[in-house]
Amino acid sequence: MKYGYYPGCSLERNAAAYDISTRAVARTLGFELEELDDWNCCGATEYIAINKLAAYSLIGRNLALAQQQLHASGNGHLAADGRAQLIAPCSACFLNLRKADRYLQEDAKLRDTTNEALAAAGLHYDPGTVFVRHLLEMIINDVGCDEIKRHVTKPLNGLRVASYYGCLLVRPRLGGELSDAEYPTELESLMKTLGAEVVDFPLKTHCCGGHMTQISAEVAYELIRRLLQNASEYRADVIVTICPMCQLNLDAYQTRVNQHFGTNFNLPILYFTQLMGLAFGLEPKAIGFGKEIVSAENALIKIQRSLEPAAASAPSRPRKKKEEGLPMPRMPEDEEVSA
Repeated sequence: MKYGYYPGCSLERNAAAYDISTRAVARTLGFELEELDDWNCCGATEYIAINKLAAYSLIGRNLALAQQQLHASGNGHLAADGRAQLIAPCSACFLNLRKADRYLQEDAKLRDTTNEALAAAGLHYDPGTVFVRHLLEMIINDVGCDEIKRHVTKPLNGLRVASYYGCLLVRPRLGGELSDAEYPTELESLMKTLGAEVVDFPLKTHCCGGHMTQISAEVAYELIRRLLQNASEYRADVIVTICPMCQLNLDAYQTRVNQHFGTNFNLPILYFTQLMGLAFGLEPKAIGFGKEIVSAENALIKIQRSLEPAAASAPSRPRKKKEEGLPMPRMPEDEEVSA
């Protein structure tokens, strides 16, 4: 299986563990990710509200590059319907790329002005020719849990995992997302396939606050606190996520949340691809462990202990018999006779 790959800015910096583990998992499962040449930032989430044409031109450039590169003859990246398949691990990148493609199909004026801007760089995009997919959705639907299970050599026995989707992948519904906007279960199914113990996590599709940490710290800290509190209430060992922004907020701001609310959260925030790599028997450092701020060392120790064979109990040694037998009870009559 071949796919185009759009890593996005975060995976080159603070979310490098996501990129490293994604590529490692791809090698293990046997699917190919071809990185998009000369890609640029997707514009994050707020840029569309600031300058619509510039935002769609920025996003459209990536789509135009994907159309040009992935539709090249014989590259094998096309879906059955003829669309090129572009994988985006970042939920914000996925949403921006998918939303732009959808709106460019529906709005002729926006499509024309965007292509006019792209023409200045010798590019053109035909909306609908690129199928943007999130990494999790592709792994679940194209690879499948049965194939994944075949590669599990070190199951995550005993590890209690809270599966966190965030809000950008499941909403809005533009087609090709997960099964349910409010209560998806794909990530839980994957974690169970890896041998982990999945805990209930009612807030799994709630927002992490996004860039609110830069606008109103108090609001952002409360949104983060709710998520950490919910996972802690269900005694999760780790929170596993699919989005760099979610991982950053819950990991990097966990200490500040503790200081602000007087709490004592100590929950590692990991990418789902990192746990896949562990279950596949890959070395932790090779899949980005150690790059997180809240250390995952205790989780790794717990997994390792579950894999160690139980110590064989020492065979019990037979008790040494005393040479003389137990004293027998004596009757009063016997004592009188002996006297």
